[in-house]
Amino acid sequence: MTLPNVFVTRKIPENGLELLRSRAKVRVSDQDRPLTRQELLLAVREADGVIGLLSDRIDAEFFDAASRLRGYANYAVGYDNIDVAEATRRGIPVSNTPDVLTKATAELAWALIFAAARRVVETDGVMRSGLWPGWGPLQFIGADVSGKTLGIVGAGRIGTATAMMSRGFDMRVLYLESPSGRRNPALDDTLGAECVPFDRLLAESDFVSVHCPLTPDTRHLFDMDAFRKMKNSAVLVNTARGPVIKEDDLVRALRSGEIAAAGLDVYENEPRMAEGLAALSNAVLLPHVGSATRSSREAMADLAARNLLAMLSGQKPPTCLNPKVLGLS
Repeated sequence: MTLPNVFVTRKIPENGLELLRSRAKVRVSDQDRPLTRQELLLAVREADGVIGLLSDRIDAEFFDAASRLRGYANYAVGYDNIDVAEATRRGIPVSNTPDVLTKATAELAWALIFAAARRVVETDGVMRSGLWPGWGPLQFIGADVSGKTLGIVGAGRIGTATAMMSRGFDMRVLYLESPSGRRNPALDDTLGAECVPFDRLLAESDFVSVHCPLTPDTRHLFDMDAFRKMKNSAVLVNTARGPVIKEDDLVRALRSGEIAAAGLDVYENEPRMAEGLAALSNAVLLPHVGSATRSSREAMADLAARNLLAMLSGQKPPTCLNPKVLGLS
């Protein structure tokens, strides 16, 4: 039996590659960076299946180049890089990797909350500089977390996990009402959380943690108008998608004191940042490491591989985004 050809656009943990090699001919990009558009289109020409990253744009041009493609597996939970409708029109199943990185990303949101609130990165820099003169009662005053109000924008898997972790800090929890009006019983019943409109969440939250997907409705959800509705003492954290925040406006808001601080793991134009952001001491800036624990990254590799192998055998992948193309729902 002829084994299918699989292309992996960047090296992933070995456990996923070993699984793929048991049932396919596997070629992995030898570049430890995102492929250029032309490199990607050339590399997928003979592929029956592809595992790619959030940085790979999967659209009509990609599908035209990958004319033999029988399935695409995203090594990410987000999938705004995939034109799912186009894949469905062409009968190509696509998948993502939800659940396996939920706790890791929620934990990182909390790392950013505390780092921004207690000025961890800023004060670490002072200590490393050798210029700290010694303890003083008015130095490096930060914000309390315990007993404050946490606003969750996007109460899905990761947003829910982040909110649940607030129990140890006796926080009041607000979460953004969905367009469908659907509530989150876990947050309602366990935390006594309140489902509120966006403006109220902005006005009452001391910490706002962003976990929503990137859609036309959420792009630039946080702009200067939104920042003006927040408390001047508020901290904004984003572990979701960079373009949910209008980054130039965030720089202005942090410079002017419209909000107190921000903690970011994602950026509007990754890997670039908005001009001036890197110079701000009230911004904690991480290089998209929300899922960067060994167990999470290996679980992502395993799930992506199982998704793709299922597609190549005509079966429903565990986390398919368009199962109807396989005659399933």
